[in-house]
Amino acid sequence: MLVNFLLGFLGVILFLFVFWKRLKEDYSSDIIFQVAISILVGVALGQVISKLFFPDWFFWVSFLGSLIGMLLMIAKFKLRFHETFEALILAGMPFISLMFFNDSIANSSLNSFLAFVVSLVLIFLAYWFDLNYKNFTWYRSGKIGFTGLFTAAIFFSVRTVIAIIGITVVSFVVKFEAFASAVATLVSIGLLVNLGRKKE
Repeated sequence: MLVNFLLGFLGVILFLFVFWKRLKEDYSSDIIFQVAISILVGVALGQVISKLFFPDWFFWVSFLGSLIGMLLMIAKFKLRFHETFEALILAGMPFISLMFFNDSIANSSLNSFLAFVVSLVLIFLAYWFDLNYKNFTWYRSGKIGFTGLFTAAIFFSVRTVIAIIGITVVSFVVKFEAFASAVATLVSIGLLVNLGRKKE
């Protein structure tokens, strides 16, 4: 229980810090933390709803809750979608990594530990993309949002492949994970293609 609390607390702190750092150049700290808290409330409500009605869907319901919280704040403060979504993805990755790490300890799960390692690799890739994406000749627009969408596309595509192979991870909906993750991958790619067509 103590380990769960400590890792959860660390995940929230990392989320708030990364989210703030990604947006601090364009928005006030007050707005940033209001948006971040709204996202975390969405995640918490998703956890409660999934526990009561859809226990196997806790990841997806929580993710939906975070998106709803984000979209409400985007509408309230007139924020830019791609920039805010990117902050959500990059700030959420450490949180997800710690979730896998916690499950690997609590349940002695090798699969969750491997998922933790993969998520760490994805975090490092995301920051490499963030430093270099404007140099990609095939990404002509150079607009902010590439890192978040590309990271999301990789994350969900990895989930799709793992689900198809048949490996079970703590956040998977066993029967529908491949389909749900594939849809999320296609949506991420679609948004990325659309962003790439826009000019600065």
